[in-house]
Amino acid sequence: MSSSSPYYLKGSPLNVRLNSLIGWLARHGFSLAGSAEMSVRGRKSGRMQRVPVNPHTYDGGQYLVSARGHSQWVRNMRAAGGGELRVGRKVRTFTAVELPDAEKLPLLRTYLEKWGWEVNQYFAGVTAASTDAEIIACAPDHPVFRITVPN
Repeated sequence: MSSSSPYYLKGSPLNVRLNSLIGWLARHGFSLAGSAEMSVRGRKSGRMQRVPVNPHTYDGGQYLVSARGHSQWVRNMRAAGGGELRVGRKVRTFTAVELPDAEKLPLLRTYLEKWGWEVNQYFAGVTAASTDAEIIACAPDHPVFRITVPN
């Protein structure tokens, strides 16, 4: 983005309702296409904040991609360094490390291959079929975290 503030696309009222439903389903044991409910400690409130996410597996690692940009959960994750993923009673605690933009290309491409049907609207015309240069250009707008779940 050319503006001085980080990219963030707020969800429409319908998106907010759908996310609430997807989070509720995950909390009650129903994962839609691999979705989960993530909890991360709020950097200001100190309370756990919940949001539905699409954990992405790539090359043996697990990742969280922020399709909407530098959202509140991203800012909280940067401060907290980890959180929890929940599907029903199964809760997995994880630590998170943000990836530099230079490492995002293959992750964003495979993320868009799997989740593009749901998130393409947040990538300003960039899709899994876009050129490497187009995906690299959008990488700063989409934080990616490598998550590690202790054994």
